[in-house]
Amino acid sequence: CCGMFCFPCLACQVAGDMNECCLCGTSVAMRTLYRTRYNIPGSICSDFCVTTWCLVCSVCQIKRDINRRRELGIF
Repeated sequence: CCGMFCFPCLACQVAGDMNECCLCGTSVAMRTLYRTRYNIPGSICSDFCVTTWCLVCSVCQIKRDINRRRELGIF
């Protein structure tokens, strides 16, 4: 995943995929939006914790899910 080598590029790709802005500090909001849009279990608290302690993993997870949903035609 390009998240480890060029995280800003990956974060901007995910933001673009979601039609959101690519500003610093929006990762919790994007994760919460994506999770609620697709009825993925979790909470704002868990979104905050995941993006605080493992931001790169969080964005990689969203990008992987976006790619999978595109393959299935549901994104």
